Amino acid sequence: MNDEEPLLTIGQLADRTQVSVRSIRRWSDTGVIAPVRRSPGGYRLYGPDAVARLGLVRTLRELGLGLEEVRRVLRRETAVADVAARHIAAVDARISALRLNRAVLSVVARRGTTPEETALVNELARLSADERRAAVEGYMREVSDGLRGASGLGDRLGRAPLTLPDDPSAEQVEAWLELAELIRDPDHRARTRRLLERCAPGSTGGALWFTLHVVHAVAEAREGGAEPGGPRAADLLARLFRDADRADVLADLRAGLAADAPRLRRLLSLVRGRRPGPDHGEEYAWLERALEAELRPAPARPAP
Repeated sequence: MNDEEPLLTIGQLADRTQVSVRSIRRWSDTGVIAPVRRSPGGYRLYGPDAVARLGLVRTLRELGLGLEEVRRVLRRETAVADVAARHIAAVDARISALRLNRAVLSVVARRGTTPEETALVNELARLSADERRAAVEGYMREVSDGLRGASGLGDRLGRAPLTLPDDPSAEQVEAWLELAELIRDPDHRARTRRLLERCAPGSTGGALWFTLHVVHAVAEAREGGAEPGGPRAADLLARLFRDADRADVLADLRAGLAADAPRLRRLLSLVRGRRPGPDHGEEYAWLERALEAELRPAPARPAP
């Protein structure tokens, strides 16, 4: 430092750097920004190089470095790049935690949940990967154990396990929360088991829930203006289901809707990071009305 260069008071240093006097004083007390000397009145005086040094300190602090790490960087005991590399993982963890918090808050705000429900949502959001897997596997066992042909469900789950990535999106977390609540519901489990019982080989049902070709055919008929109780609907049902008992087909459809099969399928896609297809709610409603119309007894002919 040139002896002719004026020294700066703590107030002047604060003005030049836009750092508060309180922060400069705290960093001085910890040895990060040391004054050159004190004035006769005991005030701290800083050299002009303190401006650049203080700018570096502020940058490192804004990036999340602790004061001890800042001191080591300033003393050339460690490289900034090394410290930055160590902090990337910590920053990533904080970002992930913030995303999780945001997802929980979004669910709570949207539903207007009670404090007890909020606690449950938060608990479900923070389950570990092993705990999530155990929850899904427990659900699959309960709804399928002992059913003929249902063992394939466990096999499919093993080939495509339901896991959240290390850095899930808010949409994935929200879908997981909705799914976790759904599969914990005893009523939903019971309805899903009834659906699988109907779909098991040798049962009265047998539609392994309504396949896409059925949904697409119904959508085409709807868009073409076919009425559920009209002749075009009857022709479509004959083509799709042939000689299958229409009462059984209707029971299969209602069992799937009662078990929230479309919703479950959508949530599974979202958790896995895939774009879910349309929910086909209008197609299912049209098909239900068409089956009801076909099963409705024909009106009696008036007596001659």
